[in-house]
Amino acid sequence: MAKPEDFSKYETARILGARALQIAMNAPLLIKLSKEDLERVKYDALKIAEIEFESGVLPISVKKPFPGKKEEKLKRIKEKISDEKIDERKSEEEQEIAKEGEIMELVNPEDEMEENELGGDEGERE
Repeated sequence: MAKPEDFSKYETARILGARALQIAMNAPLLIKLSKEDLERVKYDALKIAEIEFESGVLPISVKKPFPGKKEEKLKRIKEKISDEKIDERKSEEEQEIAKEGEIMELVNPEDEMEENELGGDEGERE
């Protein structure tokens, strides 16, 4: 039988819940408890399930599958990227960004200063 230390807290909760449900549905107890012990735990099915679990008499197991092995080999990169190619790609990206910036007409800080000095719409908003 498995020990309580072999299970994670989630597996333990699942096992105790399942066994407590069985006990609540009048399943026979797997451990002999005296009348005083049952009164001490107030006939609580979960407490009885905990006692059975800690004593190691529960015939419940947990299947823990291992990750599957992959049979295919990793592919190697055939093309080696040199520093020159990296620099080329960076410059291409910068040129694309500059073109998009021209389309979007980027705002210069000087333009904003002129609008604030003229008194723009900012004072009219509430």
